[in-house]
Amino acid sequence: MSPVWYAAGIGVRRGWTELRQTFTTGQDVFGYVLWTVLLIVPLFLVRDDPMKGAGISAGAFMLPSMLGMTLAFTGMMTTAQLLATEREDGTLLRAKAVPHGMVGHLVGKIIMVSGTALVSMALPFAVGVLLVDGVAQQGGGALLTLVWVVPLGLLATLPMGAVIGSLVGSPRTVGLLMLPVMGLVVISGIYFPLSKLPEWLQTVGQIFPVYWLGLGLRSALLPADAVAAEMGESWRHLETGGVLGAWAVAGLLLAPSVLRRMARRESGAAMAERHRKAMQRVG
Repeated sequence: MSPVWYAAGIGVRRGWTELRQTFTTGQDVFGYVLWTVLLIVPLFLVRDDPMKGAGISAGAFMLPSMLGMTLAFTGMMTTAQLLATEREDGTLLRAKAVPHGMVGHLVGKIIMVSGTALVSMALPFAVGVLLVDGVAQQGGGALLTLVWVVPLGLLATLPMGAVIGSLVGSPRTVGLLMLPVMGLVVISGIYFPLSKLPEWLQTVGQIFPVYWLGLGLRSALLPADAVAAEMGESWRHLETGGVLGAWAVAGLLLAPSVLRRMARRESGAAMAERHRKAMQRVG
C-alpha cells in the first residue's frame, strides 16, 4: 500500500472516531438539538398554511428546503470553521510534520463533517415528517433522487468550505461570514418560492448551491403536483446536477492548491505570532 493511501486510511479511522466523540459530547449533542428546534419552530407555525397553486402547505415546502440549507451550511461553514480553528491552535502544524499527515487529516475532516451534515439533516427531518403532511411519501423514485443529490451537495460544499477555512485569518472571521450567509438564505427559496422574488434576485440565488440543494430535495420529498410552485413548473434535475457539479469541480480543483499553500505557510513562528496577537486583543 502506498504511503498516501495508508495516510488516507488513517484519516478515515480518525474521522469515524471524531464522529463518535461528537455524538457523546454533551455540548455537541445540545447543538444538534438546538439546530433542530430552530428549524422546527418556524415549520410548526406554518405547517398547515396552504401554498397557493401548489397543493401543499407552506410547511411541506419549507421542510426539504431547510434540509438542503442544512446540508450546504454544515458542509461549507463547519469545514471552514474547523480548518481555521485547527490552524490557529497548531493542529494543522502537527499534521504537517507527519509524512502525508495533511492527507490523513483532511480525509478525517471530510468523514467527520459529512457525518455531522447527515445527522443535522436527519434529526429535523424525523421530527418534521411527524408535523407536516405530504412529505416523504414518494417511494423508490425519491430514494433514487436522494442518492445523487445528497452526495453531490456534499461535494459541492465541502471543498469550498476548505478553501474558505484556508483563506480566512481566524475562526472569528468565519463567524462574521454568517451575516452574508443569512442573506443568501433569503434569496435561495428556503422559506418561500424563489419565483416570488425580483428577477435579478432570482438570478443571484440560482448561482449558489443552497437553492439547488433545496430544489433537489423538494423534488425527492414532495408530491409531483408541488412542482407548480417552482420556477418554470419544473424540478430541473439536469440544471440541479449541472450547477452542483460545477461547484464540486471548482472546489476540487481549487481546494488542493489553496490547502498546499496554506500548509507551506504554517510554521512555529507563524503560530507564535498569531498567539501573540490574540493575547494582545485579550489584554
